[in-house]
This record gives sequence, C-alpha cells and structure tokens, in this order.
Amino acid sequence: MDSFTYQYAIGGAVFVVGLIYAARQGYVGLRGRGLATLAVMIGGMALFAGVQAYLQYAPMETAPAIPHDGTFQRKHVLGTWLDFAVIGGYFGCILLVGTVFSRGAKNVNDFFFAGRRFGWVMIAFSLISNTVGSYSFVKYGEVGYVWGLSSTQAYFNDWFWLPLLLFGWLPILYFSRITSIPEYFERRFDRSVRLCATLILLVYLIGYVGINLFTMGKALNALVGWPIMAASIGVACVTAIYVTAGGQTSVIMTDLFQGILLLGAGLLILYMGVRHFGGWDAFWTHLPREHRLAFPAAGGDASFSGTGVFWQDGMANTPFFYFLNQGMVMRFMSARTIGDARKATVVQMLILMPLAACVVGSVGWVGRALVHSGVLPSTIANGDMVFITSEFLSQSGVFGLVMAALTAALMSSVDSLVTGVTAVAINDVYRPYVRPQAQDRELLTAARFTSVSVTLVGIALVPVYMQFNSIYEAHAAMTAAVTPPLVVALMLSVFWKRFTKAAAVYTLIGGIAAVTISLIWPAVIEPFAQGVPGGVHREGVFGGLEQHKFMRACFGVVVSGAIGVGVTLFTRPESAQRLRGLVWGRGDDQVIAAGQNASGAAMGSSASSPGSV
Repeated sequence: MDSFTYQYAIGGAVFVVGLIYAARQGYVGLRGRGLATLAVMIGGMALFAGVQAYLQYAPMETAPAIPHDGTFQRKHVLGTWLDFAVIGGYFGCILLVGTVFSRGAKNVNDFFFAGRRFGWVMIAFSLISNTVGSYSFVKYGEVGYVWGLSSTQAYFNDWFWLPLLLFGWLPILYFSRITSIPEYFERRFDRSVRLCATLILLVYLIGYVGINLFTMGKALNALVGWPIMAASIGVACVTAIYVTAGGQTSVIMTDLFQGILLLGAGLLILYMGVRHFGGWDAFWTHLPREHRLAFPAAGGDASFSGTGVFWQDGMANTPFFYFLNQGMVMRFMSARTIGDARKATVVQMLILMPLAACVVGSVGWVGRALVHSGVLPSTIANGDMVFITSEFLSQSGVFGLVMAALTAALMSSVDSLVTGVTAVAINDVYRPYVRPQAQDRELLTAARFTSVSVTLVGIALVPVYMQFNSIYEAHAAMTAAVTPPLVVALMLSVFWKRFTKAAAVYTLIGGIAAVTISLIWPAVIEPFAQGVPGGVHREGVFGGLEQHKFMRACFGVVVSGAIGVGVTLFTRPESAQRLRGLVWGRGDDQVIAAGQNASGAAMGSSASSPGSV
C-alpha cells in the first residue's frame, strides 16, 4: 500500500468515527445547519485529498538539471548591518508589545487565560503562531530541500482529528472550565491519574521548549557564527521578560503581531523564488519530479518515511498537540465562547495551515530548484540551505525581515510553551500539593517565578538535542517517545464511557514503561515497523532514542491502546454521575456540567447550540 492510500485509509477511519460522534450529538446531519457543518468537514478533507492525489500521481514535465556555474561563494556572515538593525528593531517591538499588554494580568485567570475575552480572529492567529515554531522553519525548510513538497505531509494530518476535536473535546474543555489537562484526569478519575498525566505532560512541554531554543541557537550560529548555547540563552531572555510580566495576554497579543509577520515573510520568500525563475512554470519544472510528491515512499528512508511520519505526526503528535498541549488548550480557553474557539480552529486548519505549509517548506523548495538550475551548488549543507537561499533571494533589509520572522516563529512557540508549563506546574503541582490555601496574589507570583525556571531548564536541554543529526530527527524522536500513552489515555477517557480509572493508570504507566524498554532494546519495535528501517544504531540511551524514531509512535499507540482496552474489560465501570460532562455527549449535558463544575461561568450564545461550527 502506497503512502497516500495508507494515510487516507487509517486517517479517514479516524475522521469517519469523529463524524459519527458528531452526528449522534446533532452537530452534523442532512438538513439545515447540520448539513452545512457536514459540508465544511467533508469539503475540507476532499480539498486536501485532491491536491495531494494530484501531486502524488499526475504526470509532470521536469526541466533538465544544469551543473553549477561556479559563481556562488558563501559568505562567513550572512546579512548586512541593515538586516541586523531590522532584527534588533523587531526584538524591541516584541518587548514593547508584550510589556504594554502585561499590565492586564492581575490574577491567575488573566495570566493563564487572558480573562477569556478574545474573539475567533485573535485566537486563530494565535493558534497558527503556536503551531508554526522556529523549529518549523528550519526543520521543514531542510526537509523541503531534501524531500520536496512531501515536507507538508505533517501539516495535512490535522483534518483527520477535526470532528473529534470540535464536537467531542472542545465542549468538555470549554464548559467544564478546567485549567489544565491533568485537572481533567482528576475530575474524570482521581488524583493518582492526574499525577501521572502531570509528569508526562511536563516532560513533553519542557522538551519542546528545549527544541525551540536549540533551533534558534542553530539559526544564529549559521547566520553570524555565534555559539549555539550563547544564542539560545539570548533569545530565551527576551522571551522570558514579556511572558513573565503578562502571561497569556502578552502571548496572544505578541502572537498576532508575530503570526502576521511569519506568514508574510514565508510567502515573500516563495514569491521572490518564483520571480527569480521568471514565473511559476519555470520554477515548477526546475523542481525535480520526486520533489513534487505529496508523500515519500511508505517504507522509505529511515530519516523520512511516509509511514513513519504518519504515525509519529498524524497519529501521535497531532492529537497530542490539539487535545493535550497546554499551550493550545489555553488558547481555546481564552476564547469568549465555544463558537469562537470552533471558528478559529476551522479557519486555522482550512486556510492558515495550508499557508503555514508553504511558509515553512517553500524556502527548501526554492533552494532545491536553485540547485537543479545550477544557480547554487549542491555541496551546501542541508541545514544551511534555509539561510543561504533566503539571503540569496533577498535585498539588504528584506533578509533581516525574513530572519525576524524566523525569530517571531521561535518566540511565538516558546512563549506559549512556557505559559503552558507554568499553568501545569501551578495548577497541578503547586496548588494541590504545595500550597492548597494559596490566594491569587501568591499564585501569580509563583507563576512568574516558574516561567523563569522553565526557561532555564529549556536552556539546559539544548546540549541534549545537539547530539542529534538534525532538528527534524530530534523533534521526531522526542514526540514519538513521549506522546502515545497520554494520547491513548485521553481519547479513551473522552470517547469511551466504559474506560476506567485502573485502565487509565495502567495505560499511562504501562505505555511509558513500554516506550522506555524500546529505548533500551529498540528491536522490540521491529514487529510494528511495517518496513520502515530502524536507522543506524548508536550506543547509549540517545542511540536507542534515534533507533526507530518514527515507528516508536506506532509501537507506543498500539501497546498503550491494548493495555487500556484490556484492563477496562476486567474492571468495574465508573459511575454515570461521575462521567457526566466529562465524556462525549449532547450539548445539554455539557451545559449542566458547566453549571456544576464552573459555578455558572458565562457561556456564549453559540456555546451550546448543536450544529454550530
């Protein structure tokens, strides 16, 4: 089975299950608003499937490759004084915007959820800024150069999960007014499950902070030769200032500014590349046919496999990112109504995510076309091509704008991750275990102290990621190892009423234990590898982490799922009263739960209306 068929067979099944849940709740149907919602869901999926099928199977003309003309010479320092002035000015603007809006953070509700006052436009741009990080630019730019348009595969897995997210998880999240993901597990089960979820979630979020700081360190190292650690520390300090001061309000307001900049700069690079070739047709034909495929081969290379990317990203990281990433959850919870949260999510996946795919991958595509046409030499290191291509195409000042956009992507990811870790630390560690009687003023002080501490831990992780061959491999290895148990536990908790407390504990602990065993003995993943090579073996724990770095996600999902289902069938179900409002159900159940769990928290007019996207 080829990659296209494989992805849409499994991902399509997830999508259909979500539509069935939505239909049973009255959100989709064959009449009125339900029909319109169904058309949006199916139309979005069909659009992406059609584009990917064209790229994968259509015959295309390719221009002959031209040897390098020998005129290009790489400079030691990329950019001019004007470029660095633009980057410096950008840092100043971000600090100004972030600190100006920090004055509204007077309590923990303001700090973590921005007073729940933002409309769908602000939330949509904040979501895309959180999705597209600096690691995305460098990581997917490098993948785009090596593999071409298949670098976008990870950006078109989201639609498989959209119905489950919009009509299953968001109502629970919004109406229950939970402040963190682990809090949901305590309400659904008890404190022991919450503690397990807290530890896993903190490992994931802090690991993500380290990856983003590592990426920016590599970027500045390639640009000006600064040591990776020194560059990482500098950017971390700037981010920590406005996040510590203003929390989520500062994050969302700076994300709006940064989101517009990063989308515009990425599309500008694509435009300048096409203009360099004299038009789209010339650029397109100088992109080799294998670089115009939507998916790499199903087995493929150990460093980039169609099957491996699907499991690591589509089946593990995507649901974790939207359902469990505290930074994303805090953005959903900052919306005025659930209707705003839903609109923002649909706009992001249907409009902003395709733009983001072009933004983060296009510089690599243009770089490959420039090599194919003989303009740039093929001897340039893959990791440097993003920066060299950007400077080659840009005039003085414009290159600084592009690099400022890369910095914007970094900071928009790091700031949300820092606030996410802080929310979990305060709501799931400090308040329940350290100071249960703490008031808002003390909690706000603790939150600001924690945000600084998280930034320091992220810096300490940079040397760990420096041991990997590329940012893409480091990111894939981390997410495939951490995400599966928590993803399986949440999905079964939300969408299977029979799922029990004992099963949740065994799923989390057993899943992590299985993944840990696979780090020590990677051979246990072989039965799940489906033809994807394991890669070069290295000694030590990080050697195990690199081995089967993609298909470890498949191994973790299957093992965790088997544990969860098996234990559930041999344990007593939870009481119906305990489940109400915490598992999928009709909108009126969620409204009742809101009254019980949030003491009459305000709900928008569209919040409880079935069928409203």
